[in-house]
Parts: sequence; C-alpha cells; structure tokens
Amino acid sequence: MTEEHKIQNDIRVAVSAHGCTIFRTNVGKVKMQNNRWFDTGLPRGFPDLFGFKHSDGKIFFIEVKNENGRPRPDQIKFHDFLTRVGVIHGIARSSEDALKIIDEELVGYGY
Repeated sequence: MTEEHKIQNDIRVAVSAHGCTIFRTNVGKVKMQNNRWFDTGLPRGFPDLFGFKHSDGKIFFIEVKNENGRPRPDQIKFHDFLTRVGVIHGIARSSEDALKIIDEELVGYGY
C-alpha cells in the first residue's frame, strides 16, 4: 500500500510542472514548549492540497488518499460546501487523478 505522503509529494511535483501553483496545508493543533496550543486556523476537513491554474486563475482543492483511504465526516462536509459553490475539487489517489481533477475542472471527483 502506498503512503499518502508519497502520493502527496508526487502530486505536488506533477501539478507544479503542469502550469499550476500548489500548496500543502498543515492542519491541526500542536502543543508548544510553553504548554500553549497552536492552531493552524484552517477549518476541519480542509483538503491536503490547494492551488490555482496559471492559465485562468481558477482555484482547486485536492484531498489525497491512498488506494484504501476514505474521507472522514469532516472532509465530506467540506466537500459538500465546495460542491454547493461549484469549486474544482476531488480525491486524488495519484498524480494522474489530481491532473484529471484540475484539467477537467471536476467538482467532487472521487467522493
């Protein structure tokens, strides 16, 4: 089984070479050395990657899963929101999936 981290890195390289800018999101809370909590501020369920196409500026969101991965309830809720507003997004299990989502401007691919 392929690790999601490797799939995510492969996607970042492929999408960057494909005329897009892509960012990795870091979500969650971390306890710092001073015992205070640091929260990234992103909403629960925010996808792993997001970016935009250089050709037209359209934004996209990519949730990365391995071949057996399934979206969590908070990820499905975020997907429902993106679907309602018509934003390009989907689940990618490979760089080919990610490029398909972006190039075909798919809304909700893989959910």
